[in-house]
Amino acid sequence: MIKAAYIHIPFCEHICHYCDFNKVFLKGQPVDEYLDSLEKEIKLTVTNNQSPLSTVFVGGGTPTSLNAQQLERLCRIISDNLPLAEHAEYTFEANPGDLSPDKLKALYEGGVNRLSFGVQSFNDDLLQRIGRTHRAKDVFTSVEAAKNIGFDNISIDLMYSLPGQTINDFAATLKQAFTLDIKHFSGYSLIIEPKTVFYNLLRKGKLLTPGEDAEASMYRLLMEEMAGHGYKQYEISNFAKDGYESIHNITYWNNEEYYGFGAGAHGYVNGNRRSNFGPLKKYMEPLAEGSLPLLDNHKVTQTEQMEEELFLGLRKNSGVSLSAFREKYNQEIEKLFANELKELLDRGLISMDNGYLKLTYNGRFLGNEVFQSFIGIL
Repeated sequence: MIKAAYIHIPFCEHICHYCDFNKVFLKGQPVDEYLDSLEKEIKLTVTNNQSPLSTVFVGGGTPTSLNAQQLERLCRIISDNLPLAEHAEYTFEANPGDLSPDKLKALYEGGVNRLSFGVQSFNDDLLQRIGRTHRAKDVFTSVEAAKNIGFDNISIDLMYSLPGQTINDFAATLKQAFTLDIKHFSGYSLIIEPKTVFYNLLRKGKLLTPGEDAEASMYRLLMEEMAGHGYKQYEISNFAKDGYESIHNITYWNNEEYYGFGAGAHGYVNGNRRSNFGPLKKYMEPLAEGSLPLLDNHKVTQTEQMEEELFLGLRKNSGVSLSAFREKYNQEIEKLFANELKELLDRGLISMDNGYLKLTYNGRFLGNEVFQSFIGIL
C-alpha cells in the first residue's frame, strides 16, 4: 500500500536563475481553480481503502506564495482526502520572508508539522546574484517565527558551487546556518539545467562557476562541518539530528511507491511511473472532464526496478541490503553486476560490508559516476 504523497504547487512570485522546476508567475493565475483541479485529481486517484500515509510533501514552485485562505483550503483538501497516520511527517516548502503570521497559523493549524526553507546562502550579494528575493535576515526572522508558533521540525536547503562563491564564503554560510539550531539540512551543488537563466548565461560565456576542485572542497567542508555539529549524514546531500531524517525523501531512496499530484508532478503507483501535464491549462482541462491529467504512464520492468534499487539506494549512507534485494527480486546483486562491482571496489568507490553495498567516503564525490555504472547493464 502506498504510504507517501507529493503535491505540486507551481506558483512563484519570482523565478530563480537556476530553477528548472515546473512553475509560473503567481500574478493573474487561476489559483483557486487550480486547487479545485488538485482536489479532483486526488479524489479520482485515491481509493476509499487507502491506508494512512506516513508522509505528505507539498513542494513547488512556492507553496507559501498562496495567501492564508488558499493555504487553509489546501490543507483542508489534504486532510479531507489523504488520511495521515498518527505520527506522519507533513512538510511544506517555504521561502524565507514569505511566511506572514496568518500563513504560518494556517499551516500549523492545518496539521503541517515540518517546514523546509529554501535558504541557499547567507551571503546577500550571492542571493541577489542567483535571483533570490530574500536576504539573510529574513531567514532568521522566518525560522524564529516558525519556532514560536510551534514548529519543531525545520529544514533548510543550502547550495554550493554557486557563481562567484568561494570556499570561505561557503564556510561563513555554514557558520551562520548552525546558529539557527534546527533539525535538518540539505546541501546541494549547483547543477545548471537547460531553460534556466544560468544556462543561457553559460552558453554566452557570461557565467563563471568555481570549478570541480572548489566544488569538491565545499562538499568536503559540508560533510565535516555537519558531523562536527552533530548532524548525521544519512544520504549524499542530507544531514539530520537523530530521529529527524526526512521520511519523505527516504521513500524515494528506498524505491517505494508514492502518489504525485498537481501540474507536472511525478508519481510511482502500482508499478507505473507516472507524470502529469505541466502547463496549467493542459493539467486542468482533463480534470474538468473527469479524467486524470496523465502525460506519461510507464510500466517499470523488473530490470528497471533493479537498476533503480541500486542507484537510488546507494544515495543512502546505509546503502543497499544484499539480502533485501535478493528477497525482493530473487536475484543476487553480486552476480547481476559482477564486473561493475569489481571495478568500483578496485577503485575504492564502493564497499561491501556486513551484507550492505555502500558508497565509500571517496565514492560520495563521484556518486553520479557510480550510479551510472548500473544503468543499461542488464
